Amino acid sequence: MLHLPKTLSSMLIALAFLQPLPVMAQEKTLPQSQQQMQLSFAPLVKQTAGAVVNVYAERVVQRLNPFAGDPFFERFFNQRMPNRSEKQSSLGSGVIVSQNGLVVTNTHVIEGADDIKIALPDGREFPCEVLLKDESIDLAVLKIKANEQFPVLGIGNSDAVEVGDLVLAIGNPFGVGQTVTSGIVSALARNQVTDGDVGFFIQTDASINPGNSGGALMNMKGELIGINTAIFSRGGGSNGIGFAIPANLVKVFLQAAEAGKKSFERPYVGATFQPVTSEVAEALGLKTARGALVVSVTEGGPADKAGLKAGEVVTGVNGISVEHPDALWYRLTTAGLGNATKLTVQQGGAQRELSMVIGAAPESVPRDVRLIEGRNPFAGLRVANLSPRLATEVRLPTDKTGVVVTEVVKNSPGARLGFQVGDIIVSVNGDPVPSTKAMAALVEDNPGFWRVEIERGGQRIRQFFR
Repeated sequence: MLHLPKTLSSMLIALAFLQPLPVMAQEKTLPQSQQQMQLSFAPLVKQTAGAVVNVYAERVVQRLNPFAGDPFFERFFNQRMPNRSEKQSSLGSGVIVSQNGLVVTNTHVIEGADDIKIALPDGREFPCEVLLKDESIDLAVLKIKANEQFPVLGIGNSDAVEVGDLVLAIGNPFGVGQTVTSGIVSALARNQVTDGDVGFFIQTDASINPGNSGGALMNMKGELIGINTAIFSRGGGSNGIGFAIPANLVKVFLQAAEAGKKSFERPYVGATFQPVTSEVAEALGLKTARGALVVSVTEGGPADKAGLKAGEVVTGVNGISVEHPDALWYRLTTAGLGNATKLTVQQGGAQRELSMVIGAAPESVPRDVRLIEGRNPFAGLRVANLSPRLATEVRLPTDKTGVVVTEVVKNSPGARLGFQVGDIIVSVNGDPVPSTKAMAALVEDNPGFWRVEIERGGQRIRQFFR
């Protein structure tokens, strides 16, 4: 029987005991059975680990002999002093995504390789060929040269991933052998992680180390949600900040490889964008500093045809939020070329939606690629006429025009003077350079003094050469 307290103090004490426990205390529970204490990722690993492989890449490099060509040493040893060649090998990981042996990995794992082999977890090794690779996206698709069925890791929907989801990372860190680590999704839509085109990464605290590159980031359904690519590290090891290329971008890249494409085509918008800072958001009357601010629109391009205007902010693609210009590129790329895409656009307090058909960048001007030779500062530069398509290949804004450097021959005069791929030759000795034909005519004369203006990274640079 409950007795009522006779004093106010005793009443308060009684009420305190009658209060329910805090919510947090109610949510924390200990394992209630031996079965719960034995929960494990082991069944999931057994189901999927066979599809994560090691990628061995070998390349032959020439080591210069310091005495090569020296007449004294060649006469003393009575033989020529040749340069030496040696093999270098790198190790990474990959994921089998089809039963006929298609493997997805990072381009930097196989860069410059003369011979690539795939090693399965059971110890078997197979040669393979490269079907498609792209340095700036850092993805490559390999084909195992074998007539058999391989285990496969299915590709999931990376757009369904949420911060806090449990994940497993599988790869071959430091070459110690296949290793599984666990963690959570720490963040989404991370950009400015690498120098490449991808500015939309899944961040995880699952341990990722050198050798994990190209390996699998997997959800609890046993689906591939990302290709492990990069880490933030001061000492070379894992600090719990790893990044993976989302699986939806992997799907689009894989489709291009299966279709026999020799290069990966980027979406062409015909507009330039910049991030929305807090100052820009305030000036435009936006509530949050998110989205992609339209800086300029190319006449006749997809954005122009859709009605997109400079000063507007793209905040969504097909109903999915856009955090920054890199996220816009990612959403348009994964939407697929040739498809109508719905853009959510804001200007001030007004919001509207428009439809834009995304296609590949056009080559509106013939490239007319030329290798500059002769006695001039440009000798050893391969140049071409800029078009939106070429601009996407050399990672320049698609509204740029003129003549661009597409290759710098090693040890050439142009290389020694510091020219770089992506440099736009603006003028030579005060004369504008509108085309490669015009440039070839300008360098035929040797004035003895060269005044060159180039554009690099959006900045004009003037140089003088004799």
